[in-house]
Amino acid sequence: MADEENTIILTDDEGQEHEFIVVDILNIENDEYAILLPAEGADNEGEAIVLKIGLDEDGNEILYEIEDEDEWQRVTQAWEDAVAETDEEE
Repeated sequence: MADEENTIILTDDEGQEHEFIVVDILNIENDEYAILLPAEGADNEGEAIVLKIGLDEDGNEILYEIEDEDEWQRVTQAWEDAVAETDEEE
């Protein structure tokens, strides 16, 4: 799990900016996924957003939605396992 709180700003389809806290980065089968929580209301246990980390045509890192159901299931299972492991350590 990430020890430091990193924040990023994402712009939605309507051009509005939203700040997120990067909770963790998961490495699964040679792909990376960002686990994000909205910075607003971060004190509350909100619902995490999971985005795949990829590269655009210029080689810049981008985040995009997971559209494949099997891939989504692998990522959510890995996240649940990571959270359960952290809970056991505490």
